Order: sequence, then C-alpha cells, then structure tokens
Amino acid sequence: MPDALRPAELAVRFVAALHRDGVPAGPDRAARFAAAVRLVPPVTRDRLYWTARTTLVADVDQLPAFDAVFNRIFGDDAPPVDLADSRGDPTAPPVPADTRPAPADHRPAEPGASGGGASSSSSGDGAGSPRAVPALASTTERLQHTAFAELSDAEVDAVRHLVRRLVLATPQRRTRRSRASRRKGERIDVRRTVRDARKTGGDPVALVHRRRRRRPRPLVLLCDVSGSMEPYTRVFLALLHGSVTGARAEAFVFSTRLTRLTRPLARRDPDLALRRAADAAPDWAGGTLLARSLQRFLDSYGRRGAARGAVVVILSDGWAQDPPAEVAAQMARLRRLAHRIVWVNPRKAATGYAPKVGGMAAALPFCDAFVSGHSLAALDEVAAAVSHPSKGMQ
Repeated sequence: MPDALRPAELAVRFVAALHRDGVPAGPDRAARFAAAVRLVPPVTRDRLYWTARTTLVADVDQLPAFDAVFNRIFGDDAPPVDLADSRGDPTAPPVPADTRPAPADHRPAEPGASGGGASSSSSGDGAGSPRAVPALASTTERLQHTAFAELSDAEVDAVRHLVRRLVLATPQRRTRRSRASRRKGERIDVRRTVRDARKTGGDPVALVHRRRRRRPRPLVLLCDVSGSMEPYTRVFLALLHGSVTGARAEAFVFSTRLTRLTRPLARRDPDLALRRAADAAPDWAGGTLLARSLQRFLDSYGRRGAARGAVVVILSDGWAQDPPAEVAAQMARLRRLAHRIVWVNPRKAATGYAPKVGGMAAALPFCDAFVSGHSLAALDEVAAAVSHPSKGMQ
C-alpha cells in the first residue's frame, strides 16, 4: 500500500482528476477541500464523500461526473489520508483503511460509469492520480460507542488522537469594549460620524454607531485523576490538551490536591505535554478530596477571575471522601461565579445509575448540565452542553 496522502496532496490530486472529467473545481475549491478535511476528519468514506461534494461541486449538473470520479478513485485498496500531518503530530498511528463498499446512492447515474472504475483507476488516472481513501471506517465507527474503560492501549492512542480534535466552543458574551458599526448599534459614534461627514461637505449622510464587542466566554476544565477515574483519565487528558492549545482553556486536575496544568499542557507535542502533566501532578490515582480541591481552586484562581463568567467543566465520578455538605458549600460558591457548570460523569452511562448519595448528589443541584462523556459519541454531548448559550439544567 502506498504511503498515506496528506490533505493538501489529496485535494490537489483529486481536483486534477475532476478537471480531467469536466468538473471545473479551481485552486480555491481545492484549498477549501483541504481545510475541510483537516477540520472534519474523514472517519468514514461517506463523510469524505459529503465533505468533497460540499466543497468541490458548484452545480447539480456536475454530480454525475463527480460521483464517477469519486467511485473510481477511492477504491478499497487506496491509502488513508495522513490526518496526523495537519496537527503536526508525526508520531500518530497510521489510520486503518476503509474496506466498506461505496454507498449505493453515491454511485454515478449511468450504469457503466462505476462498473470498471475500480479496476481501471490505476491505469486510467496515471501515476499521479489520487487513490486516497479516508480511512478509519469500521474501526473508528466502533470506537465511537465503546466506553473508554473498555479500550485497549492501541485503541486509547487512536481515540486520544481524535479527542484532541474536539472543539469545546463556549457561548459568546458582550465585552465592555465597543467598535464602530454601520449597522444600528447601542449608541451613535459622534466622532466617527463627524469625521466621515467631511467627505460629504459636512453633511452627516450616514450615521456611524458603536456596538459592544463579543468574545467567547472563558473555559475552565477540572479533571478528577483519582484511582476510580483512571480508566477515563487517559482520554480526558487529551481533551484537556486539545482545549488548552485550541481554545486557550484553563486546565486543572485533582485527586487529594489541586494542580494547575495549563502551562504543561500548552505544548503542541501531545506526548511531551502529557509527560509534563504527569510529572506536575504528584497525587495521580490517589483518593478524591473533591470539596478541598474546589476550595483551593476558588481561593487561588476562581475569585481572581478564572471562574468569573466562565463555563466550568468538571470531569469526575463524584466519589468524594469529603462530607457531602462541604461539597455542596463549595459548589454553591462556584455557582455564584461561573456562568455555566457542566458535570461530566462517565458512571452516568451505567444502567440504573442514579446520583442519590455522596458528593455527586450534593453537587448536582448546582450544575447546569449533567452528561456522561464515557465514549467518543458521548463527548458530543459534552461539546453541546459547553456551547449551550443559556443557564439551566439540561
């Protein structure tokens, strides 16, 4: 099997093949397709099809030719796309090839268009043709719904590579700063309006308004690294790393004490970042002093601004050694500072689970969202809870 194609190389070769078959996709669309592959990893052949079709097809009349090229090029033996290159991670494991047949509705409309496509792809397109299949197919689809605690070491590495791409986007808030706007705003920018009036003989033809700037709310992640959370911590740390490097989040871990990991996780190299994070937290896989850790966070960081108006994500099973009353007291303090509190408890996915006692029961009334986050698919619920614009229990 040839080496894996990188997104830029894939885009250039695929667009060249489309041109030969009469689909006028220019360099701008090729760049857009390459960027889309980086943002939306083609974990299935179906996802690559729709990513390519959305970015490269401009007219419905081009669909038969596009489908014919797609089915001819992306054969079962094609190499995967080198997704690791787009993140600068040369150590990421290679992606397994997709062996599923192409979806029936993706085949060209003409009966003979796809019949000899797979067999003629190597001879018809020449040596420079793209034969890159996205990869990941059945393996990644299975990992989507497999609990992190049930993954092998190799599967954990693959999942961590995907989790680092997950974007936790917080809702926006208005800041105190304002900017000039031609649209109607909160007040008129008199200075800008008078200055612009010089161009029209002193007559203010158009009023310039000022609007409040908007920026994403701060994001804070507190991850429980006690012994009971160890099966999930391996993946959650990748989530923390991706949030620190991608969303400039503040990251903390706690067990018997609280440790700030924002600086150790700020390195782009994920392996180096995780090694530094492990060295920074001496109480790894210990007990859980939830109330004491929350108190330390609030006293040292929260009141100073880290938690004010922020979306705070707590990743913990809630099995605390502290009295529930102390947990409730610290959660009440956090509730007064944070805009939104999202609690991620992987035990929630268990059949019959109900947070009726202990630290989880004490903390739940102060949470705006309570999700499991036990698998890749469940992390989508975490992202949705983080980006939710309003308060209120979900």
